[in-house]
Amino acid sequence: MDPAFLTIAELSRLYDQRELSPVEVTRNLFDRIAAHDSKLHSFIRVTPEVALAEAQAAERELMAGRRRGLLHGIPYALKDIVETAGIPTTGHSKLCHDYVPAADAHLVSRLKAGGAVLMGKLATWEFALGGPSWDLPWPPARNPWNPDYLPGGSSSGAGSAVAAGFVPGAVGTDTGGSIRGPAAVCGIAGLKPTYGRVSRRGVFPNTFTMDHCGPLTRSAEDIALFLQVIAGFDAEDPGSEYAPVPDYAAALTGSIKGLRLGLIEHWYADGAHPDLPPAMSAAVEVLRGLGAIVEPVQLSSLRDYTDCKTTISIAELYAIHEKGLKTRPQDFGRILRNRVLPGALIRAEDYVQALRWRTVLAREQAMALKQFDALLTAGARGVADHADPNQPDRLVSVPSITMPFSVGGLPALAIPCGFSRAEGLPLSLQIAAAPMAEPTVLRIAHAYQQATDWHHRHPDLR
Repeated sequence: MDPAFLTIAELSRLYDQRELSPVEVTRNLFDRIAAHDSKLHSFIRVTPEVALAEAQAAERELMAGRRRGLLHGIPYALKDIVETAGIPTTGHSKLCHDYVPAADAHLVSRLKAGGAVLMGKLATWEFALGGPSWDLPWPPARNPWNPDYLPGGSSSGAGSAVAAGFVPGAVGTDTGGSIRGPAAVCGIAGLKPTYGRVSRRGVFPNTFTMDHCGPLTRSAEDIALFLQVIAGFDAEDPGSEYAPVPDYAAALTGSIKGLRLGLIEHWYADGAHPDLPPAMSAAVEVLRGLGAIVEPVQLSSLRDYTDCKTTISIAELYAIHEKGLKTRPQDFGRILRNRVLPGALIRAEDYVQALRWRTVLAREQAMALKQFDALLTAGARGVADHADPNQPDRLVSVPSITMPFSVGGLPALAIPCGFSRAEGLPLSLQIAAAPMAEPTVLRIAHAYQQATDWHHRHPDLR
C-alpha cells in the first residue's frame, strides 16, 4: 500500500489495524522524497536518522497497545524557522546557516511527546519574509502541480511537501497569509489558528503582534487532529492565550444546517483570476445545499487591511533585524533587504496610528461575526505565480486576501475548491470565524469536503 497520499486519520487507522507500520511509512516517504524533491526543493534538510529512531519507538509502543496521541507514528516536517534541538535551523538564510539550537520550540516538544516522526526541515522565504529568492544558500521551493510555478510563501516548503505526498502534515507560520497562501495555491488545507492558540516560543519572529503557527495537511479532518496536539497555553510565550483546548475532531459532525455564513465577495469579485468567482459560487452552492444560510457582507477594502498590516509589520520587522542589517547587510537576500529597510523610516506616530487602525478593523470583523457564525471568501485571488527570478516584487503592491484575518487575529482556514482551466492549478476557499472558534471553521470545512472531492486530487510527480 502506497502511503504517499494517505491522510493522518487513515494512517492512524491502518496502524491500529496492523496493516501499515510507522517504520514502513517513514522509509517509503523518504524514498519518495529522494526520487522527486530534486525538482521541488521543498526540504532544506531531511533527518532520516531522527525519523527512523522515532518511527521505531512509535512502532514498538503501538504494537504494545500504547498510543501517545493523535499523531503517534505520523511523519511530519517543520518550516525551517522552527527551532529543533541539535538540528540546524536556518531560516533559509545565510545569517543562520550554521545555527544549531540547544532546545526545541514549544510545539516541537508537544509533537515529540505525542510520538510524531520528524522527517526534516522545510524551505521558507528568508526569515519567513524575503522571497521567493534566488540569491540564498538554498533554492526556492516549487509547486508540485507544475514545477514551473511557485508554491506560495512563506511556508513554501510546507505547502509543496504536503501537496507532493512527502509528508501528511507540516508546521508552517502565518503572519499575513504564510500558511493559507501555500495551502491555497498547492491545493491542500492550511489553518492560521487564533492569535495565541499555538505557542510561538522557539520560532523565529516575523511580526511580534501577528505571528501564528499552524498546520498544513490534506484535509480539514487532519487539521483538527494536528491542531489538537500543538494547541495549548504556554506561560513563556507572552502572546499565548490561557484557554482550554476543545476536542476539535468532535466538531466534525458533517452537519452545518442552519449556520449563517457571511460571504465577502467584493474582495475577489474584481481583478481576480477569471476562474475564481465561478469556483467560489459553486462552493457557496454546495454549502447552501448542506443547509447553511449564506448572505453577502461588506467589510473594508483589502487595500485598507493590507496597508494597516504592512505599516505595523514593517516597523516590527526592522526592530527584529536591525542589528543584522547594520552589521551583516551583505548576507541578507536582496528581497528581504528591500522589504525590511523601509521600516527604518516608519515614525512612532505612524506605528501607533496603524495599531489604532488595526483595532477599528478588528472591531469591524467582530461586529460582522455577531451576525454570522463564520465568514467566507477566497483563499487566494489567483493561482500560483511563475517561478521567475525576474518577477517584480508584488508583496505590498497587490492587496492580500489573507491579511485581513491576520489583522483580526481570527482563525482562518484555506481549502481547495477547484482548478483553473488554463493552468490546471488549484483554487481555494477561505473560512474564518471568531477568536477560538476553530471548531466552527473545521466543521464547515469538513462538511464541504464530505460533499466534494477537490482534496482527493493530487499532483502526478512523474
